[in-house]
Amino acid sequence: MKIGVVTFPGSLDDRDAARAVVRGGGEAVALWHADADLRGVDAVVLPGGFSYGDYLRAGAIASIAPVMGSVVEAARGGMPVLGICNGFQVLCEAGLLPGALVRNDVRTFVCRDQRLRVEDASTAWTSAFEAGQEIVIPLKNGEGGYNADQRTLDELEGEGRVVFRYLGGNPNGSQRDIAGVRDASGRIVGLMPHPEHATEPGYGPSEHGGGASGNGTDGLGFFTSVLQALASA
Repeated sequence: MKIGVVTFPGSLDDRDAARAVVRGGGEAVALWHADADLRGVDAVVLPGGFSYGDYLRAGAIASIAPVMGSVVEAARGGMPVLGICNGFQVLCEAGLLPGALVRNDVRTFVCRDQRLRVEDASTAWTSAFEAGQEIVIPLKNGEGGYNADQRTLDELEGEGRVVFRYLGGNPNGSQRDIAGVRDASGRIVGLMPHPEHATEPGYGPSEHGGGASGNGTDGLGFFTSVLQALASA
């Protein structure tokens, strides 16, 4: 299965995301922000970084890049899309996910290994997990506070569309400790922490506090999940 990884000017984690796709068993396909051609991919990852320098708002300019017109169309047609950190911001700015990501309430950049609870294991990107499972993957953001009006928050909760919640303290002021959400179909998921940085033993969170895997590879399940979802579609 071919998984496209988009590179915007300012992307930092596109190579990491591509490596995670390969480690999960897929074929990583590089997609360029200025090219609307998705090159026949089966799913798309929008990686972390500072697309277009985060000018205007984080993810705002990237959301109208030529490639995003094709991503939005494909996503609305059923293609799985994962937005990680800056990619989550892009999905919200593009209208594929509700809410917005705002400056951390601690007013500083946060970088740490983060405990999460999996709230929804039914999505195209989380089927390798179990609902209620605790995992640990890295978090690094300056504008990671998830924010939405109360009606939207209630809808997300009522429809089971909160996919991840922060544990061990809220790192950025996200409302209701929300770390990630999905669309109604479960094929589009956005989260602030970085699963692509927790796919290889010895390179993710340490063994002590390394999550369910115990070896820092809790993020690998995102990439094996989507391949399974595509194979069974």
